[in-house]
Amino acid sequence: MLGRLVPIQAASTVWKTAAVGSSGPDFLNAAVMIETELAPEGLREQILRPIENLLGRIRTRDPNSPRTIDLDILVYDGEILEPDLWNYAHIGVPVAEILPDLTHPETGESVSHIAEQLITQSRIENTDLKLHWTSPTRNII
Repeated sequence: MLGRLVPIQAASTVWKTAAVGSSGPDFLNAAVMIETELAPEGLREQILRPIENLLGRIRTRDPNSPRTIDLDILVYDGEILEPDLWNYAHIGVPVAEILPDLTHPETGESVSHIAEQLITQSRIENTDLKLHWTSPTRNII
């Protein structure tokens, strides 16, 4: 669905992890790199939230509650918008697949190096699932 709205440049494999912050079911996690001229807020409001809504996402007060889908902007134009990228396998490992040379702004460690550590410290497993996408079918900008 996302690939019909914005060009996808790369996609990670899909990873299965335990829920973080709740006792809910396991989550499936992946990362994609897209191309857009939209600013982060425009991307969130014009593309990501409508997709979440279409796929049945119901927002609650608990940001860690189980949900059908959660689309986040983790890195934008080289700037890390999600500081937990370095702390949680469900974020860092998929990002490391598509941006292995991304470095921590303070330590200089690459996300791929940190992902290796996160894999050994977390319950995370690679699945056989692959993300599939198509080219954009309309101009959104």
